Amino acid sequence: MDANAGSFIAVRRLAGSERAAGAAAFHHSSSAEVVTGSTAWIGKGLSCVCAQRRDSDARLSFDLTPVQEECLQRLQNRIEVQYDSSNSDHQEALKALWRASFPGAELRGLISEQWKEMGWQGKDPSTDFRGGGFISLENLVYFSKNFPKSFQELLRKQNGDRAIWEYPFAVAGVNITFMLIQMLDLQSVKPRSFIGAVFLKLLSGKVYVS
Repeated sequence: MDANAGSFIAVRRLAGSERAAGAAAFHHSSSAEVVTGSTAWIGKGLSCVCAQRRDSDARLSFDLTPVQEECLQRLQNRIEVQYDSSNSDHQEALKALWRASFPGAELRGLISEQWKEMGWQGKDPSTDFRGGGFISLENLVYFSKNFPKSFQELLRKQNGDRAIWEYPFAVAGVNITFMLIQMLDLQSVKPRSFIGAVFLKLLSGKVYVS
C-alpha cells in the first residue's frame, strides 16, 4: 500500500491445482487476479476495478461482420463521450436520474448535498463520472426507467441485512459500466475474448441458441 497516495494493489496467486480446476470450467484463465484502486472507496465510494492480464496470455481474435463493426464503432464513439457539466443534454440526463430516484423530491441544484443521498461521493456528481463517462449515466437512467422496482430496491438497500460499510449506489453504477467496458474489450479494434464476441453478436442481433 502507498501510504501517501492511499492506493493499494492486491494480488492473489493461484496454485497449480486451482488453475487446473479452473481450466476444466473455463477455456482461458490467468495465473493472477489483480485488483487496484484507492482506499478512499471504504465508506465513501468505489474505485475503478479491473483485472490485469499478462502480455504472454493467449488471446483469441474474432473477425467481425460489417454490421458488427458498425455496431462496435457506434458503441466506442459513445464510450468516448465524457460527462460535460456544461452540456444541457447531460444536465437533463442527471436531472432525469434524480426524478427517477426520488419522485416528488425537489432537486435544489446540480451541485447540492442532496446528491449524496443517491450515493455520489460529494455534492457534485460530475466529478464521479471520470471512469465511466456519460454512457454510465445513460445506463443508470435506463435502469431506473426500465426496471424501477429493482432500481429502487438497490438504491434504498431494501433487501438483505444492512452493513456498517455499504456501497454507494450511484458510484457503484458508474463502476459497473467501467468494468463491463474492460471485461468485454469494447475499446479494442475487435473482440479478443469469447465473451466479447458473444456480446457483439447480441448487440447486432445475431445470436442463435441451439
